[in-house]
Amino acid sequence: MPAYAFEALDTKGSTQKGLIDAETARAARGILRSRNLVPLAVEPATQSESEQRGSGLNRTLWNARVFNSTALAVWTRQLAGLVSSGLPLERALTALSEEAEDPRQQRLVATLRSEVNAGSPFAQALSQFRREFPVTYTAVIAAGEQTGQLGDVLELLADDMENREALKSKVVTASFYPAIVAIAAVVIVMFLMAYVVPQIATVFEGSKRALPTLTVIVLGISSAVRNHGWWLLAGFAAAMGGMYMAYRHEATRLRLDAMWLRMPLIGRLARGYNAARFTGTLAMLAGAGVPILKALQTAAETLSNTAMRADALDALILVREGAPLASALSSKKRFPPLVAMFCRLGEQTGELPVMLQRAATQLGAEVQRRSMRMATILEPLLILGMGGIVLIIVLAVMLPIIQMNQLVK
Repeated sequence: MPAYAFEALDTKGSTQKGLIDAETARAARGILRSRNLVPLAVEPATQSESEQRGSGLNRTLWNARVFNSTALAVWTRQLAGLVSSGLPLERALTALSEEAEDPRQQRLVATLRSEVNAGSPFAQALSQFRREFPVTYTAVIAAGEQTGQLGDVLELLADDMENREALKSKVVTASFYPAIVAIAAVVIVMFLMAYVVPQIATVFEGSKRALPTLTVIVLGISSAVRNHGWWLLAGFAAAMGGMYMAYRHEATRLRLDAMWLRMPLIGRLARGYNAARFTGTLAMLAGAGVPILKALQTAAETLSNTAMRADALDALILVREGAPLASALSSKKRFPPLVAMFCRLGEQTGELPVMLQRAATQLGAEVQRRSMRMATILEPLLILGMGGIVLIIVLAVMLPIIQMNQLVK
């Protein structure tokens, strides 16, 4: 039975909003009138992505995602706890819908509950909202429903999402301070060039002596920043826009991602991060009972680097043709050798999901160490670089003054 969001007036003239289950919008209005409410608006609580975007009460659903990655992990953990405790799925969804503070989340969960009440599998209900629930998510849920272990699979899914968010958060945190230092350095240098240096340059305008080369260079850069700063900024923005448009082209993006992986420090970090995400997803899918071919394809789609995604899809073709997973991945040099080694151990021992999870854990720990080490190295380098630039500007200003003092003596 579908869920409808309504807005109605009660006998006191107050506005009431909420959700109601009914076969049709007309039936929902009839139920509201039976409750002495005057319906003002009755619309479906939410719509699937195959339907047209609505207006009114539904419009807010399209402004932003209802669940971000962190909120989805928390919601999955809550649902896993309710289902694992023996509560039927329909009642668990009802409880989560009633406790949701965000109206959009309340409507979405109510729609899922209505689909489940109507007899649809939970995975099928989730698949109508691919924007909120990725393909990996629905594939794991479908496997849990087929094996009758939905609670355990939800716990596994929540663990994977939390581990992935923790890894992402640590990588972002490690790069946060260097990014702030770099931005501060650019702002300070631009301020010195656009405001401080021109003020001091007026002192040397009356001098007939040739200025030092360093001073001439700095004054030229300062003049370019003052006179053509907006053009330079526009050119930089245009270059970034061009790179973005080029990155959207599949062939260009593949080449750029391959070049990114070959970079000395960042490349190894990107390889490790993508490999950890791939093996973690593959371990979760295989542990949930998803067939290996479908698990490989789904895990490949989670890779953000298109070059590694292409390698994973090539490995899928080899596995489909009968090659062992370890051999297929070992032939792809962009994946760390650790992945193939743990796959081989898993195939030999019959514990592939366990070994894949160990590989994901080890790769994730290595990514964290590398990101922290890189941040530790970048911080003093950026500070030294900023200090060096400021020193050059100071020298460019002081050298003519020193020359003038020598002439006076």
